[in-house]
Amino acid sequence: MDSVEIAFRLNGSPVRCAVPPTLALLELLRDRFGLTGTKLGCGEGECGACTVLVDGEARDACITLAVDVDGREVTTVEGLPAAVQRAFVANGAVQCGFCSPGMEAAVAGWVAREKALGRADLARAIEGNLCRCTGYVKILDAAEAFARESSS
Repeated sequence: MDSVEIAFRLNGSPVRCAVPPTLALLELLRDRFGLTGTKLGCGEGECGACTVLVDGEARDACITLAVDVDGREVTTVEGLPAAVQRAFVANGAVQCGFCSPGMEAAVAGWVAREKALGRADLARAIEGNLCRCTGYVKILDAAEAFARESSS
């Protein structure tokens, strides 16, 4: 089988395309749709740089097959609420910026679906997302600021 026809919602818009059955979602997003905010880090689902939301849940796009999102909702950093990025910038949670899209997606997904939003809960939201610059304190400050803004 050369390709599979899939249809899904991407950042709120319906899309349809043919993909090889082994194509990673990350490659589809970056190469076919030009959504380069989602980063390739480790390529093994260990670093979180490629985190996107699939039906509101954080997923590693590097190890998620494109065919697995057929009929689903995919949100990349480009489709997140602007408030999450504002919170990250305002709290100094973006230094080199490489992990930021994955961190922002993980936080936005968690805040949208969870009721418990204390700092420990928000720390769970970013488990599996690695940052080499900030030491996570500023990222958690940003997550708390976004959670506060989202709940008001």
